[in-house]
Amino acid sequence: MATISLRHNPQVNTTTQQRGVISEEIQGLIRVHKNGHVERPPIVPNVSCKVASERGVTARDVIINRETNLWARIYVPVSCQSKVPLLVYFHGGGFCVGSASWSCYHEFLTNLASKANCVIVSVDYHLAPENRIPSAYDDGFNVLMWVKREALNGCSSVQNWWMSRCNFSCMFLAGDSAGANIAYNVTTTRLRSTILNPLSLKGVILIQPFFGGEERTCSEKNSHQPPNSALTLSVSDTYWRLALPLGATRDHPYCNPLASMAKLRDLRLPSIMVCVSEMDILKDRNLEFSNTLARAGKRVETFVYKGVGHAFQVLHNYQLSHPRTQEMISHIRNFLNQ
Repeated sequence: MATISLRHNPQVNTTTQQRGVISEEIQGLIRVHKNGHVERPPIVPNVSCKVASERGVTARDVIINRETNLWARIYVPVSCQSKVPLLVYFHGGGFCVGSASWSCYHEFLTNLASKANCVIVSVDYHLAPENRIPSAYDDGFNVLMWVKREALNGCSSVQNWWMSRCNFSCMFLAGDSAGANIAYNVTTTRLRSTILNPLSLKGVILIQPFFGGEERTCSEKNSHQPPNSALTLSVSDTYWRLALPLGATRDHPYCNPLASMAKLRDLRLPSIMVCVSEMDILKDRNLEFSNTLARAGKRVETFVYKGVGHAFQVLHNYQLSHPRTQEMISHIRNFLNQ
């Protein structure tokens, strides 16, 4: 497992470049020009679904919507003899970068499908700032409606190669960082009045969920981040400026789910699993979120991973990344099968 370095220096750059004035930049990840042009340097390689796996997992890419270029990468453990849970997964990247074809996600989800024994649909949603949220939430909902339609088609479906392995009454949404935000908001804003049958949503897995707020938490203010950290406070602020609806603050409900406690209490939620990293700037915000859900009577399981920071399970950028990743996968497997 190769370490992926994300050494970045978020900055607003007012110097004139070849394409004009840069309005926002996270060095090495994204550069947004004042004229609207967006550059994303290839800091993480994209890999084909055909990349060989030694873990007994088949992966293929499927088109969800040709008109909007919405697609997903699907992982199927070849050894499963009976039908297994279905996990719909959203990658991280602050809503602004990342892909279902990034090598780090291909490796992590291959590993997860094999060891947690589940079919995974990894969604390649549209990115901000070209497509600000709630665009990613709409993509997530559209993927679920596509899965529903294909499931209703039964054995005649051209997707039978993976659907025949799924227990549709045992579906989960999951994601890390911005992807966890998407999983949560699809659940709370898109599925409240939606009939999913034959799908049944059993739980939501939130790995280091990317939430925010105007008021800083202690870990946001005081957590010292190493040079290879995936998320600093300034990087976080830049992502939110690029991703939130124009004019919105970090207390917008897309960013801060605790902004309206009354709405939170009224939500009907499946079981929630929250994965928190001890060295993450989001640690306190994630713990406050899970504790608030528990006080509101929701079913929540919270796990804290010691000695690692944000996105350790995909970037392998901490000494303890490998054992903590195996712990996380074990916890996810238990959550899927409880």
